[in-house]
Amino acid sequence: MALSFFFFYLLFTLFSVSPSNAQSFIGVNYGLLADNLPPPSETAKLLQSTSIQKVRLYNADPSIIKSLAGTGIGIVIGVANGDLPSIASDFNVASQWINSNVLPFYPASNIILINVGNEVLLSNDLNLVNQLLPAMQNVQKALEAVSLGGKIKVSTVHAMTVLGNSEPPSAGSFAPSYQAGLKGILQFLSDTGSPFAINPYPFFAYQGDPRPETLAFCLFQPNPGRVDSNTGIKYMNMFDAQVDAVHSALKSMGFEKVEVLVAETGWPSTGDNKEVGPSVENAKAYNGNLIAHLRSMVGTPLMPGKSIDTYIFALFDENLKPGPSFERSFGLFKPDLSMAYDIGLTKTTSSQTSQSPQLGKTTSMGWCVPKEDATQEQLQDSLDWICGQGIDCGPIMPGGVCFEPNNLVSHTAYAMNLYFQKSPENPTDCDFSKTARITSENPSYNSCVYPRAGDGTINGETNKYVEWRVARYIDQCSILQYHRVSKPFARYHLKRIVGVVSDQELRKNVVGKKKIILTPKSYATLDV
Repeated sequence: MALSFFFFYLLFTLFSVSPSNAQSFIGVNYGLLADNLPPPSETAKLLQSTSIQKVRLYNADPSIIKSLAGTGIGIVIGVANGDLPSIASDFNVASQWINSNVLPFYPASNIILINVGNEVLLSNDLNLVNQLLPAMQNVQKALEAVSLGGKIKVSTVHAMTVLGNSEPPSAGSFAPSYQAGLKGILQFLSDTGSPFAINPYPFFAYQGDPRPETLAFCLFQPNPGRVDSNTGIKYMNMFDAQVDAVHSALKSMGFEKVEVLVAETGWPSTGDNKEVGPSVENAKAYNGNLIAHLRSMVGTPLMPGKSIDTYIFALFDENLKPGPSFERSFGLFKPDLSMAYDIGLTKTTSSQTSQSPQLGKTTSMGWCVPKEDATQEQLQDSLDWICGQGIDCGPIMPGGVCFEPNNLVSHTAYAMNLYFQKSPENPTDCDFSKTARITSENPSYNSCVYPRAGDGTINGETNKYVEWRVARYIDQCSILQYHRVSKPFARYHLKRIVGVVSDQELRKNVVGKKKIILTPKSYATLDV
């Protein structure tokens, strides 16, 4: 079915998305429990050299807030748990807090959110829990008194333990013991347009279930996926499953429209030998793949077409933090401002990646192909995962130069190799859950060229990305959703939204119900 130019142009005009906001959903937590941190002024320069657009503080440190003035970086500040009783009981205390921690810096310092307390419900301090909502209300009133209501939002941060059930994601619900207290908080968030802030950590899920398949699921790596028994949706990573469980919990209490904000998530790079999961390799895989997932604008199965505002934990290691050793090893950067490991946050890498994925290496070790004993199911899982990472799978689609021979082994071989050649590590990127190997024999044939880094076969023309715009009708309202993905993944995403499996079902759904329209940025029509 073809979409007329006029109709798409009308949608585009009304709902176009500015590329300048492409990285606004990536944030970082800036903890201070360390005695070796660089000066705030140097940290501000570091942040400006990255694609990080938001910073979350656990307090309202004036030197940090001031150092970020004029940078445009969004700043989240926090009211300490110990201050809740006085702020809850006296509006004047809340007003003084705003006068001291906001007004001297705003708007030069772009304060966007105030978190009143951190994981208060987890404290099990009934008196403190009862003070939470009144404290949030007084902070909101204090902001409104100085004409900042709505300009700076007010929320509070929760641990994942507020959920009584998270599996399957569609059955997510809050623990009964928290529901009464949460109802008033959720109503406040709904009334003020503020987000529900949560701390999902796939790392802890892996610690509770340390199987290899669980690790791959948590690290956004190739895996069989996990099917939601209620909806039939297959989840390919733990992050989406946890976030959708939170969304379902909000929906179960009548607050489906309250936005979910990921206040913390991350993976430690080191830990004691007895601790399962911490390693530089795992930390790099989780955080790097998380950022790639956010940048894809795919969203989650229950919240498709957008990226959740996500604050990675943490900017630096905190060597004075109590608890297990891994708690002190979440930092993305070292105290000397060098990267602990590269996950593509520098502005140079980010801007180049938006055009075409970076090679990340200048030499080649050969080509990546499937192992002979890889099963059909393993090959299909790898192919689905690779094409979902923004890799251009167009050449192995019908009409592509590598479509023939039309079999799973051939298609997966091409996709594996392209991912391997464009990823930053070598040779461990050619693994795919131990179903792939490196070969020195060039698998290219006829006009199907398997690219190899360093020999000139990979360039900006090899992996062209097409900007697709997906229009979905919800409650008789047209919402334009922006994705920068390859054509095959755009088609995959449409199937997921519509709830169909085959291309034939997709065409039937589009023609019959006109629920989804797909067209490239050039406004030319496309038959789905």
